[in-house]
Amino acid sequence: MDRRPLGRSELVIEPLVFGGNVFGWTVDQNTGFKVLDAFVDEGFTAIDTADVYGKGKSETMIGEWLKARSNREAVHIFTKLGSEMAPGKKGLKAAYVKQAVEDSLLRLQTDYIDLYQSHRPDPDTPHEETLEAFDLLIRSGKVRVIGSSNFTPDMIRDAHETAVVKSLPRYETEQPEYNLYDRSTFEGELQDLAIKEEIGIIPYFSLAAGFLTGKYRSDKDFSKSPRGTRMEKYLNARGFRILDALDVVAKRNDATPAEVSLAWLVAQPGVTAPIASATSVEQLKSLAKGVRLKLSDADLKALTDAGK
Repeated sequence: MDRRPLGRSELVIEPLVFGGNVFGWTVDQNTGFKVLDAFVDEGFTAIDTADVYGKGKSETMIGEWLKARSNREAVHIFTKLGSEMAPGKKGLKAAYVKQAVEDSLLRLQTDYIDLYQSHRPDPDTPHEETLEAFDLLIRSGKVRVIGSSNFTPDMIRDAHETAVVKSLPRYETEQPEYNLYDRSTFEGELQDLAIKEEIGIIPYFSLAAGFLTGKYRSDKDFSKSPRGTRMEKYLNARGFRILDALDVVAKRNDATPAEVSLAWLVAQPGVTAPIASATSVEQLKSLAKGVRLKLSDADLKALTDAGK
């Protein structure tokens, strides 16, 4: 299976990252354990979460699974900080970074985090302060690699310049919203920067919150899942054009629209591995099939053109 580095770091992962945002929300512990077991059985290793997901519930569930399976060295744990956990508990100031990492390590029941990410920009804190705090965590062995999420190209360039000038670690990865429908954030300046500077791109909302599975085709379908209320913005001419293209390509490849959507995403220049969630073992197996599916140039072009 194709394995890809996280930026210029020594960490290498397979082209699928499991999204732990569903833990403690739509997935209970029993189901979560089964899905994570299936994920590892499929040969994948990277699990992404954040302290804010379920206000710690996601990290806690992953920590319980790591303890139960005694497999910490066999997987890569990604988590994030910076989003508001409680009044006064947010941002990227050094003191909060120091506190947040200890809280995450405790919930995850581990002594190190493979990829620790700034969940969103903090306009009140200079890059130097945050990177110095991350540097201490890396030197202490509590963090291996750092990354950003929801940063603009200018923010990433500024942070990288600070890292060079101050001899600090740089953000090796970025998590942008990117999928066959939502393309403006990544394509263009950020994609060019990622390729030039070897920044690992780990897209979230890889299936557009479920729209690209093809199960939401009218407002009557909104009740099919807790995410149904998010679908209204996709039900337009471009959205239907994308679904039509997905249907055609899926039939040609004996695949589902979701599998084809992931295959398209993995094939995009600069993408390291998409984040995708599953609430059942069956869904997980479908995700695995999707990132392994190789589409023809004609299929990739048809999908790309449909989403313009």
